[in-house]
Amino acid sequence: MDASLHVCRDRGSPLPHATCDRTRSLQNAAAAAAGSEVQLLPPSLSLSPSLSPSLHLSRVFWRLFRPCMRGHAWVVSPAPGPSVSASGMGLRLSQKFVFLLFLSGLVTLCLGALFFLPDSARLKRIFLSKTEAQPVTVGSENDAREQARKADAAAARVRALSRKPSVTHEARAVDRPPQGIKAQDERSSGRTRTETTAAQNDARQPRDTFEYDRFKKCLLGSPLGSDRGKPGDPQTLQRRDKVKEMMKFAWDNYKHYAWGKNELRPLTRNGHIGTMFGGLRGASIIDSLDTLYIMDLLEEYEEAKDWVENNLDLNSNGESSLFEVNIRYVGGLLSAYYLTGNEVFKKKVLELGEKLLPAFNTPTGIPRGVINLGSGTSWSWGWASAGSSILAEFGTLHLEFVHLSELSNNPVFREKVMNIRKLLNKIEKPHGLYPNFLSPVTGNWVQHHVSLGGLGDSFYEYLIKSYLMSDKTDEEAKKMYYSALEAIEANLVQQSPGGLTYLAEWRGGILDHKMGHLACFAGGMLGIGAEDGAPEKKQRYLDLAGEITHTCHESYTPTKLGPEAFRFDAGAEATATRLSERYYILRPEVIESYMYMWRLTHDPKYREWGWEAVEALEKHCRVEGGYSGIRDVYASAVSHDNMQQSFFLSETLKYLYLLFSDDDLLPLQDWVFNTEAHPLPIIHRNCLQRQNSLQKPDKTPAD
Repeated sequence: MDASLHVCRDRGSPLPHATCDRTRSLQNAAAAAAGSEVQLLPPSLSLSPSLSPSLHLSRVFWRLFRPCMRGHAWVVSPAPGPSVSASGMGLRLSQKFVFLLFLSGLVTLCLGALFFLPDSARLKRIFLSKTEAQPVTVGSENDAREQARKADAAAARVRALSRKPSVTHEARAVDRPPQGIKAQDERSSGRTRTETTAAQNDARQPRDTFEYDRFKKCLLGSPLGSDRGKPGDPQTLQRRDKVKEMMKFAWDNYKHYAWGKNELRPLTRNGHIGTMFGGLRGASIIDSLDTLYIMDLLEEYEEAKDWVENNLDLNSNGESSLFEVNIRYVGGLLSAYYLTGNEVFKKKVLELGEKLLPAFNTPTGIPRGVINLGSGTSWSWGWASAGSSILAEFGTLHLEFVHLSELSNNPVFREKVMNIRKLLNKIEKPHGLYPNFLSPVTGNWVQHHVSLGGLGDSFYEYLIKSYLMSDKTDEEAKKMYYSALEAIEANLVQQSPGGLTYLAEWRGGILDHKMGHLACFAGGMLGIGAEDGAPEKKQRYLDLAGEITHTCHESYTPTKLGPEAFRFDAGAEATATRLSERYYILRPEVIESYMYMWRLTHDPKYREWGWEAVEALEKHCRVEGGYSGIRDVYASAVSHDNMQQSFFLSETLKYLYLLFSDDDLLPLQDWVFNTEAHPLPIIHRNCLQRQNSLQKPDKTPAD
């Protein structure tokens, strides 16, 4: 006999209270007569005899939510007619619809929570296709975590080095066994991890040696020239020897008072660790490796190499600057390897490069500025606007990361920096300029502040040097550089009333007539890029390079050392008008431009200007315990800052030494210098391919 269930509540029932009471009485009597348990359900729900699963879901649902409905007595009343068992009870069509609608909403809410809770990346993998392409620009931190895990997987591949080269990045991901299987294989191995690594290194050794030999064969000249760049002119040789003595003096004091620390405090004669490098140590040692080798200070070089091999610990925790670690440690180790072929440098630099990869775990692939090398966590500088990344930091990775891929046979490093370039090409640039702050989450500019000084400088330097390092095959870098240069010339290049050409800063369309010492690298950058500009622009770029270098030289008065920044407003001409801008911390940028302009023009004034700088350094910065920066370049009484910067050993003294050497010492047709003056070789790809083809006949035939 058909039956339906009616329900009513003590309060708020659509039925009159008398009707509800009668219904309850009838229901209790019917239940007692049938000997069945009264089913407690919400008023809008009843059970369908044709949907027994619905009965089960209704019971579960009601038991879960019954505590929330205290104060309401829910009853089930049979409709007139023959009674039915609980399992045969059913829902009306409208009530089914309400129930299913509510249930579907609940399921949707739960699934949504899975996707939007903070730690849901693993759950997303269940639902998202593994082959789905990742967007370049997204806007959530959850996607950043997903990319972080992918980067960790990529880092695991780097550990294999050249163990088994594969054709594509995707192929390596497929070939890699699941983590659990890999762990079991490692546990079942009869050798320890150390023995396995040693065996792999031994297996790779012949091929690695051959690769280094091929690289050297493809250089157009010897890195050290015919006689280590010894000049024929006695005066120039004497000046070069003086620079070499300065380097030995700075090194000996560092070794005596601060060995193993990052930098020397020459007044107090102790070491300085600082916060830029996290737990890394020995910044001055790494920065000095190639300088010592180039200057033929081989005993000191061996001391530095032994320290790297035995004491450089890359398993450190602390707040490390991605930018500084890259240009100093990665650049220094790469340069030392390419100059000497010593495998310890290659091993260390690949290990360090792997530790930098997690910094790229952002929604856009734009790395954050700070990384903990131990944990792999990264974050933006606290002072950076809206958690942004800095143009000069994420834009100054390309040279080193391309060479990391060259050495490891793993494209992950190159892919990281090419992704940065891809994003920069996509987004709109105000007036063709690149602002200094970019969000690593949204991929949008945060502020419209443009500068060729601090925050922006080396990004532009690395564009032209990427083109040169590719043996002039990287057309994308070339296009980006010359397009940026046109925008700079149109918007930033200014001339003072006194006829000095300078590079102003641009703040949302308003010019700030200030030029920083850091921007003085631009003379050299414009010079080395002049040759490959449009034919009608070549001489203009070279002239502009000379004008900028001249302006920077004019800022070196009266001590012949330049301030941190100088201005061209309120009657000032290349003068620091603020007390906070008058210091000099042994910076190299002006001398860097002297060196490039000498090599490009051989105008003797650049060597004379360089010698002025040597004399000023000796007079104002040399103390008994090393070299120190000064607090005010205009003060008659010198006040020292008690810091011998590591870049003084890497850049300032190296550029001075090269300025007084012949051009065949680290010739520009074979080498580019990273922004810390570490020489990196130009990749002569065609020659390397020919070397590969010549090697094939030497192989034993399969038969």
